Amino acid sequence: MLFRKFVFTFFLVQLSFSGFTQQAEFDAKKVVLVILDGIPAEILEKTDSPNLDEISREGGYSRAWLGGEKGNYSETPTISAVGYNSMLTGTWSNKHNVKDNRIQFPNYNYWTVFRHFKEAYPHKKTAIYSTWLDNRTKLLGENLPETGFLQLDYHLDGLELDTIQFPHDQESQYIHEIDKLVASYAARDILQKSPDLTWVYLQYTDDIGHKYGDSPQMEDAVKEADRQVGEIWEAIKKRQEEFNEEYLLLVTTDHGRATGGFHHGGQSDEERSIWIVSNQTLNPRFKQYPAIVDIFPTVVSFLEIPISKNHAMELDGVDMWGKVYASDLRAELKDKRLLLTWENYEKPGEGIVWICFGNQFRYGKIDQYKYLGKVALGEGKAELNLDGYEFNNAKVVLELPKGFLNYWISRPQ
Repeated sequence: MLFRKFVFTFFLVQLSFSGFTQQAEFDAKKVVLVILDGIPAEILEKTDSPNLDEISREGGYSRAWLGGEKGNYSETPTISAVGYNSMLTGTWSNKHNVKDNRIQFPNYNYWTVFRHFKEAYPHKKTAIYSTWLDNRTKLLGENLPETGFLQLDYHLDGLELDTIQFPHDQESQYIHEIDKLVASYAARDILQKSPDLTWVYLQYTDDIGHKYGDSPQMEDAVKEADRQVGEIWEAIKKRQEEFNEEYLLLVTTDHGRATGGFHHGGQSDEERSIWIVSNQTLNPRFKQYPAIVDIFPTVVSFLEIPISKNHAMELDGVDMWGKVYASDLRAELKDKRLLLTWENYEKPGEGIVWICFGNQFRYGKIDQYKYLGKVALGEGKAELNLDGYEFNNAKVVLELPKGFLNYWISRPQ
């Protein structure tokens, strides 16, 4: 059972280590991402989940959120595939353009972390083990020209299409059986093949939520998901002990559920509320209500994946592994002044503000940014002059000592 009291305890531990990456040398670093579909934080916290508890004792547990900024340009549906892609790309749906589970027109110019990883380290191994084929073929876009013909090294998916081995039934027992096989297969491959970047997706909990809502059946499904995560966790521990590998395991969910637990897709607090479990002690951002888009820059930081500046300036997430300087940038226009606010983590430090009129990045081109000025990060706010600039829409970027924050603005009509 995951309790909120962990939050304060782990926050103190994080402060005591104050850096988060000063650890012993390992032969290799690996990342495993696990999505357990549609588990509300309230259900997880009251359900016996010994494996997730053990993982969180190693690192931490935090409530988190998704859905973009409610009522603004980045508002993002709390729907499964949308949540997955926000994790994979580090952006909200106004950028990656996945709006629902049909995944009709994804914008592959916003690269997934798998593509960035393979472009940087083509010799290293990637893997996906999933109860839904579209995760590999549509979201990751394997072997598509739009993704540079991305190829994953290992995978197990598509079993939901096999109605002979897994005859479909009204109670979704076939999904339960597929989840078990997927989790076991992933654990075996991690133990034997040790992929460098792995994504595991398990579906059954969402099916049960839709059928039974907040119920004993849902709690049982969460317990089974926890058991399956335990198989993966055991494989990771063996790799760390026997092969001197360091793992970052992040377990999360893709959306919450509306009151009653049956539905999701809207913007209620319950639907936007999720959670993240980590085996690693992360930085203070992790304890200050992180977002699902924060997983992308965290993986990038942990695996030391180089990201080009034009891609990095588009990210909506904040690194939870390395040093964090600021988050939650907001911008608004007042007459000819640009008003900025942000959450500051380090009192000293300087940022640089850039502005771009238009958005060529979405077409695969490079945006031209104009320098607006420097700001003191410790102030948490700034006001800059936009006199002489004529525009309807603009992208504002705050460049930090490490990383970027961005926000879109529109001139009132």
